[in-house]
Amino acid sequence: MELRNIQRVYLIGIGGIGMSGLARYFNHLGCIVCGYDKTPTDLTDDLRNEGIQVVFEDKDGGIPRSFRDPDDNTLVIYTPAIPKDSEILGYFQSKGFVLWKRSQVLGLISKGKFTIAVAGTHGKTTTSCMVAHILKDSGKDCSAFLGGIASNYQSNVLFGHNDIVVVEADEYDRSFLTLYPNIAIVTSMDADHLDIYGDHSQLTESFKLFASQIKTGGTLIHRKGLPLTDGFTYSINEEADAMAINIRIENGDFYFDFKRGSISIPNIKLGIAGLHNIENAVAAIEVALRLHIEWDAIKSALGSFKGVKRRFEYIVKTPAHIYIDDYAHHPEELRAAISSVKRLYPGKKLTTIFQPHLFTRTRDFVDGFAEVLDMTDELILLDIYPARELPIEGVTSAMILERMKLPNKQILSKQDAIDKIRSEKPELLLTVGAGDIDQLVQPLKSALENV
Repeated sequence: MELRNIQRVYLIGIGGIGMSGLARYFNHLGCIVCGYDKTPTDLTDDLRNEGIQVVFEDKDGGIPRSFRDPDDNTLVIYTPAIPKDSEILGYFQSKGFVLWKRSQVLGLISKGKFTIAVAGTHGKTTTSCMVAHILKDSGKDCSAFLGGIASNYQSNVLFGHNDIVVVEADEYDRSFLTLYPNIAIVTSMDADHLDIYGDHSQLTESFKLFASQIKTGGTLIHRKGLPLTDGFTYSINEEADAMAINIRIENGDFYFDFKRGSISIPNIKLGIAGLHNIENAVAAIEVALRLHIEWDAIKSALGSFKGVKRRFEYIVKTPAHIYIDDYAHHPEELRAAISSVKRLYPGKKLTTIFQPHLFTRTRDFVDGFAEVLDMTDELILLDIYPARELPIEGVTSAMILERMKLPNKQILSKQDAIDKIRSEKPELLLTVGAGDIDQLVQPLKSALENV
């Protein structure tokens, strides 16, 4: 398929973070773009405000007339999360359209470009946003397809004027195997998506295959300790090819020194909080150095980096209340978020609201969730967000609660959680989860602020 010939693009699942990025990309190119998603969100509102038609009823009658017959100028993209019995999906299949996954289209877009791909079971969104921001802020420039809304740009897709493209490489459904990067970062390879992979060894093999697809003369950059035999390693506070040392908190901000061989960059201020984000920054710095970006430009960019929506995002930050929201939905992501909050605010009682994501993930990692959530001081647990899954008998949020040692824990409905926060007004609040817990952010903020 020749992308330059495409005039019309229909996206089934247009409201997803990756799919909406493609919608914006093709809209920017001047294509007619429309699509379907299950429910309206702030993101679908933004797409509609940008002139993209979005429908929320899964009926083939809502497909525009110009999209109803296949031709070489029409591209139909779908997300694997769409149910197989979707009426809109079925229409395009029955009419003989060639349907493309988001990952396949990203592979086509990045083909022939200098591609920086960031993979990992966690850390990839923030790291890819950091890389893109350093390139943009330093004047090196790039285009970027990101797995979150970069706060500096209020978008998940960036447009550049050169052939450099930064891509978040998603391991779900082995999507990243459509990419052949010049530089690849692997941030983590923890067990996840076992509903797709079956076991951790299959996930590991998939990452190794991704690493093997780096172009001749390219570079693999990965966190030290991962089961990858080749490449350049990075770490925090331990020996690696590149590392962050002398990590400290000054006036609520994280600072560190970067060291790689004879290269040392002192006193780097990171615009966002968290030890895990310092580790992400080390990988981003290494990419920037390989693209010959000056040290002072790198330091300036990291200091002005505002992070990603729902990645350790401050919602309230006043003397009376701190409220942080994070997308964490895997035990190791939760560990990083909770550890960072407690390190920043060691004298405050931490109240955490967590919404488990997927029945399979809850079942597979229930002991890990229980162990990590015991690190908080008070836990409010919501029901499992099912996403694409049907319920599994016996798999509930209570499974986690039963395994925890923390005495101050309970399962509440969303409204009861809001009411509890309004009544008790905790001084330190953390919300975590990848489902629809984001819908609680503004009500919880209002509850804390007496609005």
